Amino acid sequence: MSDQHRVVILGGGFGGLYAAKSLGRAPIDLTVVDRRNFHLFQPLLYQVATGALSPGEIASPLRSILNRQKNTRVLLGAALDLDAAKRHVIWSIGPVEYDTLIVAVGSRSSYFNHPEWAEEAPGLKTLEDATQIRHKILYAFEAAERETNPEKRRRWLTFVVVGAGPTGVELAGALGEIANDTLKNDFRSIRPQEARILLLDGSPRVLPPYSPDLSAKAEKSLIRLGVGVKTNVRVVGVDCDSVTIDTGNGQDHIPTRTVIWAAGVQPSPFGAAIARATGAKLHKDGRVMVNSDCTVPGHPEIFVIGDLAYFEQDGQPLPGVAQVAMQQGRYAAKLIQKRLRGETNEKPFRYFDKGELAVIGRAAAVAQIRKLHLSGFIAWLIWLFVHLMYLVEFSNRLLVFVHWGFLYLTFNRGARLITGSEKVFEDACKEEPQLEKKT
Repeated sequence: MSDQHRVVILGGGFGGLYAAKSLGRAPIDLTVVDRRNFHLFQPLLYQVATGALSPGEIASPLRSILNRQKNTRVLLGAALDLDAAKRHVIWSIGPVEYDTLIVAVGSRSSYFNHPEWAEEAPGLKTLEDATQIRHKILYAFEAAERETNPEKRRRWLTFVVVGAGPTGVELAGALGEIANDTLKNDFRSIRPQEARILLLDGSPRVLPPYSPDLSAKAEKSLIRLGVGVKTNVRVVGVDCDSVTIDTGNGQDHIPTRTVIWAAGVQPSPFGAAIARATGAKLHKDGRVMVNSDCTVPGHPEIFVIGDLAYFEQDGQPLPGVAQVAMQQGRYAAKLIQKRLRGETNEKPFRYFDKGELAVIGRAAAVAQIRKLHLSGFIAWLIWLFVHLMYLVEFSNRLLVFVHWGFLYLTFNRGARLITGSEKVFEDACKEEPQLEKKT
């Protein structure tokens, strides 16, 4: 395979995986490099974080997915830098040579220039994030059960989700179900139903990308689950026992020991390496500004797709969602194969919006499919079907389907496991919290 065209894909997420699968029968030498040995189905991470699913049910080993592609090898490692002149990717154990490079390294949580908040308010981008959040949520109920001081108990039973996009809404809805249904008979000293769940966002409404009517229906569903929604507020401080928000009329402090961050993302720092190596321009948010064919200006051999790419269509930037990455991955793969055949009629990438879905608890969801707006049970069924179909392996689809059916009938979340160390929670606050803060 050494004489064949060498294609290297950085990242085994949606964009990288769909590009790799589309190139499975191409006459090339294909290498997929990722810092993890698995593909993660990120839209269901919140279900791991809330104990509905186990990590292995939403992740599949990349080698298992691609093992039938004879032209493909998988390498475990992190890309560190890029030498565009020599066509080398510098990674943790040395250079990887390429003729064509597809960069699909994704994004990470953004704390808006406050990285110190990450310690107290974990985001939800990785399996480790999900299990950490699961630990925080379940440990909070356990700590409240043994706490005799009413004020301290109230802090343990207050959950704050920052960010009312799809991830934040789905997390808050799942927390409402945990408190009202899953755990209602499990404790003796506390009533989990009395947990205070708050969803904060700086926008005027939840689910800002959706139409106002669907946002209103989503908020009503959240309220039915006991979630308090605070919009038009900005988080200005996070510490071990409170969140400080700016309401526009002053600051308010919310005493809490559990904060979950779902407020935004930022692209991978590898974008800066691309800019240094190629002279490409970065958007103000750090994404690489690409051509209409998803390549870096002046470097047709380098594709940047998914969350790291800044791509405008009809004057608007494409959203950082899985569907964009999937379609760009397939497009890049087809374009590479056309070039190998000597075809020059390259058409620009065009994103086809298949719609947006968000679930808010049991049998409640909203769906925006172009001009069609759906909510309630029908939208929930569509959400179930779509997410099942996009899981990579059949075994995962079957397991998730069974778990969802059991959850629907019993409200039981079988993966309610507290893993990791208690020390991070026990030592979180060195000093006694100030109970007189305004709530």
